[in-house]
Amino acid sequence: MIHQDRELHEECGVFGVVGHQDAAQICYYGLHSLQHRGQEAAGICCECNGKMNIYKGEGLVTEVFDQDKLKNLNGNVAIGHVRYSTAGGGGLSNVQPFVFRTMEGSMSICHNGNLVNANILKQELEDQGSIFSSTSDTEVLGHLIKRQEGHMIDRICASLDKLDGAFAFLVMLEGRIYAARDKYGLRPLSIGILSNGAYVFASETCALDVIGAKFVRDVEPGEIVRVKDGKLLSKTYTKDSLQDKICAMEYIYFSRPDSNLDGINVHTTRKLAGKQLYYENPIEADVVIGVPDSSISAAIGYAEASGIPYEMGLVKNKYVGRTFIQPTQEMREQGVRMKLSAVSSIVSGKKVVMIDDSIVRGTTSKRIVRHLKDAGAKEVHVRIASPAIKFPCFYGVDTSTIEELISNKMSVDELCEYIEADSLAFISEEGLHKSIHFDHQKCGLCMSCFNGNYVTNLYDSFDKANKFEK
Repeated sequence: MIHQDRELHEECGVFGVVGHQDAAQICYYGLHSLQHRGQEAAGICCECNGKMNIYKGEGLVTEVFDQDKLKNLNGNVAIGHVRYSTAGGGGLSNVQPFVFRTMEGSMSICHNGNLVNANILKQELEDQGSIFSSTSDTEVLGHLIKRQEGHMIDRICASLDKLDGAFAFLVMLEGRIYAARDKYGLRPLSIGILSNGAYVFASETCALDVIGAKFVRDVEPGEIVRVKDGKLLSKTYTKDSLQDKICAMEYIYFSRPDSNLDGINVHTTRKLAGKQLYYENPIEADVVIGVPDSSISAAIGYAEASGIPYEMGLVKNKYVGRTFIQPTQEMREQGVRMKLSAVSSIVSGKKVVMIDDSIVRGTTSKRIVRHLKDAGAKEVHVRIASPAIKFPCFYGVDTSTIEELISNKMSVDELCEYIEADSLAFISEEGLHKSIHFDHQKCGLCMSCFNGNYVTNLYDSFDKANKFEK
């Protein structure tokens, strides 16, 4: 499937609640607030007296669920998932949560991220007799847990320690949820608590705010947390050295502006990045505009630092469908215009600074520049609030091949000419670091898509990157 609406996609978002009589309803609202992390599929699994009740489907949360379906999901423990298909591809068989039914009881799992050693583990498990019902890497954990011995938390810890890559896992069994984050801290996962004492887990804190939960803390890298009978137990599942290298794109693009990641507000970091972008790449212009929605904060920051007025020069139509049939170039152009409109009264006759969060394939940037010039913009100067994306991501973002990345093939000047801008500049890696003020020194950023310095071993993922050459 070719996606024309956005240039980047994060794989998914997870949400869980334990100890609430309306667990399915709470999970529904939590997933709805995480809808930006995945719009292709959604699922909720509830546990009641050891029985797993699950419903999932392709589409938005509001399309998959209605009141009748939620009423059928009985139980006071639930986990849910919203998905954008990267690893394993699409299809109903890959929609999460997954349910594993064994002689010992049932277990449900959902996952945000990507396991770089999934294929190696799958081959080992198949050699031992495992049969997989999906192509998702999430299923690996269920098979690993079944093959371990001891108490359940020890079995899960031993299984997690075999995984490499980026992940935030929720594992639900009878009356309890286990939540775990990868040892690098690449994917976010937060803990909250409701007024009745029920614990909740979410990929972003915005989901806690929506359901009225109080933020407790983030799950730490390499940590597993269990909630059972209203009590929270914490344990480190690995003896490997721990890092805190949260994905830089979580701040730049994926997360909602009202979320806090590792104690840092996303809107604030984007606004500071916009200011830093001006300090590094100033330009004389009449107006600053942002590409909605994720670039608005950076555009405000650029405008404040430069003294150039910020205006809403581009308007996003939120009611255009997620997929749009575009068999010809003319119709593709029309599809973009349906989703994003230039305000001619704002940009006509003006020198415009257009702030965007990233350039991946370059086609969207070119179309937006054309729209602005068609609307009468005198000049369009493009400023990007992330460094140039030159390398594939193997941690749950759909930039997994070199061929997709235009900055790997073109210089900044060549790319500027390609997108038909009057000038183009990216924020530096140092500038991006400056815009994100961590509260403690151990925190950092994974910037592998900018510089190729990968946090993990890439295993066979390296070979999938279409002739991994610069």
